[in-house]
Amino acid sequence: MNRVPLPTPEELNAKRPGTLFEVLGIEVIDVQDGRIELHMPVQAEHKAPNHYLHAGAVVSLADSACGMGCYAHLPDGAEAFTTVELKSNLLGTATEGELTCIAEPLHLGRTTQVWDAEVIHVQTSRTIARFRCTQMILWPKA
Repeated sequence: MNRVPLPTPEELNAKRPGTLFEVLGIEVIDVQDGRIELHMPVQAEHKAPNHYLHAGAVVSLADSACGMGCYAHLPDGAEAFTTVELKSNLLGTATEGELTCIAEPLHLGRTTQVWDAEVIHVQTSRTIARFRCTQMILWPKA
């Protein structure tokens, strides 16, 4: 039982100010039933001391996509969610350009959701990372 209607990218982006989304320049691009897409520019602040993209920035983008996907697909009556497990496979890196992340659910349950995400370097179309996370659905206390 998904939330109807799904929030728009504009509604989700309105939650950015004062968050890690704002710090990293992450924006929601598209929201559909069973899919969400986020975007992040590769900036100097996203790099490790070796001048390549820091794994933490990539994981933050992927976790953000899965988290916003979960939020957009909360069951009716649910209050919120929290990430309880995540796994990343880093397959490449970048020094410039833009990243996009597409996340899709594997499981949309009443107590948990499982999401998969792929981070892609826009200019080269190379996969930078694959990501899976489990979200615990939080319900109002009785």
